[in-house]
Amino acid sequence: MALIGKRNSLPFVRQATPGYYLDGGSHGEILLPGRYLAKLPLVGARVDVFVYRDSEDRLVATTEAPYATVGEFAFLRVVSVNPRIGVFLDWGLEKDLLLPIREQSAPLREGDWLVVQVALDQRTDRIIASARLNRYLNLTVPAYAEGQAVKILVIGESPLGYNAAVNHAHRGLLYHGDLPGPLTIGQSLDGFVRLVRPDGKLDLALDRVRVGYQRIVPVTDKIVETLGASAGGRLPLHDNSPPEDIRAAFGVSKKAFKQAIGVLFKAERIVIEKSGIRLKEPAKASGAIPKRPASRWVAEALLLVWGGFSYRSAGVTGGINGIQDS
Repeated sequence: MALIGKRNSLPFVRQATPGYYLDGGSHGEILLPGRYLAKLPLVGARVDVFVYRDSEDRLVATTEAPYATVGEFAFLRVVSVNPRIGVFLDWGLEKDLLLPIREQSAPLREGDWLVVQVALDQRTDRIIASARLNRYLNLTVPAYAEGQAVKILVIGESPLGYNAAVNHAHRGLLYHGDLPGPLTIGQSLDGFVRLVRPDGKLDLALDRVRVGYQRIVPVTDKIVETLGASAGGRLPLHDNSPPEDIRAAFGVSKKAFKQAIGVLFKAERIVIEKSGIRLKEPAKASGAIPKRPASRWVAEALLLVWGGFSYRSAGVTGGINGIQDS
């Protein structure tokens, strides 16, 4: 049976003046207008199409691809407004997509952009858009693993960071302190799961997340290696450096950098100064961080990640106090 609002592989049945008729199962024959196929297919040959309803409410097929199918989120533009029924959105097909008034979360004008869910209206069996995103975000605890790669669509901003739809299904949050700079609503990103919360929401990151001390050790290795190769074993980066400078130098968030230099400071590998960081023993500190004794590095990393570390208590002025994001 053909699924409305989805890609379908449907058998060719017959040709007629309007075009080609495909077997839609319980929906009957579905018209694929002739302009979408260059040559006549063999009877029974399958054709990959998207099925939706035309302006006369008839099921039709197209070989074109909309920007999103039923069950997916998308960032779409308002192309026209009908005060009686709603607004119409450009979703990549000849017929624009209706966002009914009842599904709007705020007044809209032509030219506005917004994130919507493409949905199948259960009452009318028509494809519509909805800006009431919360009802479509699944809060059942998902079976994601820490560090798993996901697709992210930014849907809003909060005091903590940016809310996101994850894999078109779940709600996630990208924290301000983990980002190199501002994001925009509707931005699509590749990201990673940092934490699955008991309420079904996800903490997200743009860096690949590692478990426990593995999140920190690769960054500390890179910092020591870079310091060893720099003049005087120094770098003009510290806990107050702009996030974009840190990401440009090491490819990680400011929070990960702060955690890493915390481990290095406590292990007496570096000195933190107002102007940056330097190796404590430049003549002996080239190369990567020794991986053993492992117990020492693991304990230090875990202390930073879960227990925090106070540089003031260690006598460092102007340094990091714990690992709180600035």
